[in-house]
Amino acid sequence: MIANDNILHPPTAKPTPAPGAPSVEAWSGKDRGDENFPVGSILIAAPLRAHVHAYYSFARNGDDIADSPALAPADKIARLDLMEAVLTGEAMTGSPSAARLRDSFATSGVPDIHARELLIAFRRDAVKNRYASWAELLDYCRYSAAPVGRFLLDLHGEAHTTWPASDALCASLQVLNHLQDCARDLRDLDRCYIPQDWLKQTGLTTDDIARSETVPGLRDVFDKMLDETERLNALAVTLPGQVKNRRMRIECAIIVGLALRLTAKLRHGDPLATRVKLSKFDVFTASLAGLKHIL
Repeated sequence: MIANDNILHPPTAKPTPAPGAPSVEAWSGKDRGDENFPVGSILIAAPLRAHVHAYYSFARNGDDIADSPALAPADKIARLDLMEAVLTGEAMTGSPSAARLRDSFATSGVPDIHARELLIAFRRDAVKNRYASWAELLDYCRYSAAPVGRFLLDLHGEAHTTWPASDALCASLQVLNHLQDCARDLRDLDRCYIPQDWLKQTGLTTDDIARSETVPGLRDVFDKMLDETERLNALAVTLPGQVKNRRMRIECAIIVGLALRLTAKLRHGDPLATRVKLSKFDVFTASLAGLKHIL
């Protein structure tokens, strides 16, 4: 397979979804069980769990639109725009998940910015296939990942002083996922989140990610990304100690533990040869360690 290194440019026109269309959503069939990390687990208090599920459904549907191989970039953006319109109440129909989340926000009092920021990342995915640098990738994570942690913390009434550590954890999780799926993203979406400048410094191109195994220069790039991820993890490990809600504190500790374990696995595994992933033992061990934060 030969990759296309041209970055797609935003379309000049945005088609408008037909009035009265039942839904612009294009669910891929993925659900919470397909994610690397727990979503709305039993650690989340029952009265809050429905809000987490509503948020996840919105995020899942937006992500599926951005990743759909059947939709043109302009169509993707138009659909995402309608999702935001329904979320904010400017439109009442066309996105069931946005309508559900709008009601959830009204009930919980959590601001809708945490969903609207996700749409910034999804719109970016619709038109952008390459990331020039680590800084550019972190800016993407600010919108694709950080809002998730901020939403959960706001839902639990936590102080905004927890956001820096939460942002670091969410960015770590996002980068780890990009490394896990780098071969599949390139093959299926012609999308590459590996910093282009680091590839060029080693004399490689995006096409080298299409290989069946990682060459030494690419291993250096992966390790450089993991070095930066470990710096994010160093801040992320402080998050549980900042969270007051007991259930949320344990949840954060477990997720931090999973991030640390996946970082270590990717340090030794080859994401081009196989999908490096957490085992049930990893999940059990991280969960057991997380329970230390019960007090």
